Amino acid sequence: MIDQRLHRRRFLAGAGVMLALPLLDSLSPKSVRTAESATPRRMLLISNNLGVLPKPFFPQTSGRDYELSPYLAPLAAFRNDFTVFSGLSHPGVVGGHSTENCFLTAARGPTKSGFRNQISLDQFAAEKLGPVTRFPTLNLGVNIDKANRSLAWTRDGVLLPAEDKASALFQKMFVQGDAAAVQTQLKKLEERGSILDTLLDDTRRVRERLGRDDQSRLDQYLTSVREIEQRLHTAREWELRPKPTTTHTPPTDIQDQKLFFEKFDLMLSMAQLALESDSTRIVTLMVDAFATPSFKLGDNENSTTGYHDLSHHGQAADKVRQLEEADRRQMALLKMLLENLAEKREGEARLLDHTMVLFGSNMGDANTHDNSNLPILLAGGGLKHGQHLAFSHDNNRPLCNLFVTMLQNMGLETDAFGSSTGTLNETAR
Repeated sequence: MIDQRLHRRRFLAGAGVMLALPLLDSLSPKSVRTAESATPRRMLLISNNLGVLPKPFFPQTSGRDYELSPYLAPLAAFRNDFTVFSGLSHPGVVGGHSTENCFLTAARGPTKSGFRNQISLDQFAAEKLGPVTRFPTLNLGVNIDKANRSLAWTRDGVLLPAEDKASALFQKMFVQGDAAAVQTQLKKLEERGSILDTLLDDTRRVRERLGRDDQSRLDQYLTSVREIEQRLHTAREWELRPKPTTTHTPPTDIQDQKLFFEKFDLMLSMAQLALESDSTRIVTLMVDAFATPSFKLGDNENSTTGYHDLSHHGQAADKVRQLEEADRRQMALLKMLLENLAEKREGEARLLDHTMVLFGSNMGDANTHDNSNLPILLAGGGLKHGQHLAFSHDNNRPLCNLFVTMLQNMGLETDAFGSSTGTLNETAR
């Protein structure tokens, strides 16, 4: 027997289907409490859309006794906490820089007419995980062109803009509005819900006059409406709950795009703060090197040109030197992130043991616009690390095989994602 006191938008009839919203069956209060009491598993997905220089990144030997490459040498203390992969890419995802939005989607043919992106790994995982945190995912960026680039894409292939202001993210996670502010937000959510109610009523009347093909297209559209309805309900539930507290002071935004590594460092810190406060369990971070102008390389040096121009180095010695310095600074930031995650305790384990950190790119070699043999490193998450898994340079394995392994490590029941043909369970626990 359904409680008749339930708000009508928790159980709606529209276009001949019942709209069941969260917290009714699988997301009942009991199961939500169970999910919240279990040790959370998390992922932080990082991509620089211009990649790194391949030669100093990839090890020359494979297996567990591989020799660390020049770029990986600074991570030696965490050798048993990460795996480096070579010979991975997305089949059919070619076209140079146009692939930057496909790193977590594996959508084929980004340069073809009528291309439409598909759901990204983070959003797919969030759907499977359910609303166990205030934010299903957080999508962040560094120097990002918000209108055109993102790692996060909806099931309908719609770009989800990245947040590039640390202060806005901090406020969203920790600043609790007063009672009036909460009521204002709740009213906004109710108004949006009312619009959806009207829409569903209208489409129910229209559907009966449509042909079969149009009815199918309308059903797909209504599926998206139902997803929005679910998110609105979940947002209302979280709005009624107090936000977590933190001893961290609010961050100061870095406006200058030249301070590329400082901004990168700040957003990594915000990502860690989001994960350790359990504001979310899934974070994406797109490092938009393509949109980065001449930037600060060191205390007394700026790059001679923008990041994109540097990436097309043509083997020019000074450009390669600057790129190597930029890559090494990125690896230093990755090392600092792993150190911070390892220092944080979560019960008897480290935060790193419950957090997968993926670092990679859609570009195998930006100099030649090559989208094969992508630089991929996966750390943490309690996986079997300490190895270089080398696959064929000429016949790459699908990167999505690794994505499936990551999803399974999150405890999510799935055996396929994107272009996957299996898993990379060489790293599975």
